Amino acid sequence: MITSSLLLVLGLVILIFGANYMVDGASALAKKFNISNLAIGLTIVAFGTSAPELVVNSFAAADGYSDIVFGNVIGSNNFNLFIILGITGLITPLAVQSSTAWKEIPISLIAVVILFMMVNDQIISPDQTSLLSNFDGFILLFCFLAFLFYVYKQLKNDDVAEEDNIQLLSPLKTTIFIIGGLAGLVLGGQLVVNNAIDIAENMGISQKIIGLTVVAAGTSLPELATSIVAATKKNADIAVGNIIGSNIFNIFLILSTASLIKPIDFNLNFNQDLYILAGGTLFLLLAMFTGKRKRLDRWEALILLVFYLGYTTYLVMQEL
Repeated sequence: MITSSLLLVLGLVILIFGANYMVDGASALAKKFNISNLAIGLTIVAFGTSAPELVVNSFAAADGYSDIVFGNVIGSNNFNLFIILGITGLITPLAVQSSTAWKEIPISLIAVVILFMMVNDQIISPDQTSLLSNFDGFILLFCFLAFLFYVYKQLKNDDVAEEDNIQLLSPLKTTIFIIGGLAGLVLGGQLVVNNAIDIAENMGISQKIIGLTVVAAGTSLPELATSIVAATKKNADIAVGNIIGSNIFNIFLILSTASLIKPIDFNLNFNQDLYILAGGTLFLLLAMFTGKRKRLDRWEALILLVFYLGYTTYLVMQEL
């Protein structure tokens, strides 16, 4: 039990460092080819902070741990939305651009609705089993590609001043960072999945709760670090955009990848967490148009934080 806990923590640490090195290496490579920092942030960095979830879920899907797959994605999205935005919004009120309020946040809400309809097959036909099929995975992947096309169109339309905040690395160092980062993600992902399952079995706690709490929080640490740093530097666009972009990536890319590896059975108990994710996203959308427009105020951030801390405590108490 103690060994599994230490290995789980070690896996999370390796995941975080792996993601950071991969992002640094990929960003330096993109910088070398004169790709804008905004493009890097919306694509490479967003993917990098979601990479731990991608690796963990790929292993979990291959091994048939469906509750870990859904618990990780839904739990990570809720952690991103309620905990990370709650903390960063308390550090400083988060003002965002019009496109975030009118487009990106609604897209993240649509992603939740699409996922809900896909996994609740019983709503259409009571005889069907609730699962995320290979076909669903292809649809989610198409949605992800459509989102990337949207980002590309945004970049063409936006007049963005170039910032020189990405360090250029030597070709050797860039290669080492990218390959080493990917290796760290693979190793860390295996450690997290295997030891989270061991802990769940030893404590009699369900995979669902482990996925929604320990694994979700651990794989969301890159988003937490990125958003807190952005908030302290008064860069609300990065703080909010990182979270919304990561939530969209998690549903469209990570769940599509996992379901293409193997169809994933859906535990209907996760519907409660999907309702909370949809409700939290809707709350964030409404917050953009209450108080000071296009801004998450401190009192709104506090509501997000307190609500989810209470809900997580409730979930754990139900298991003990």
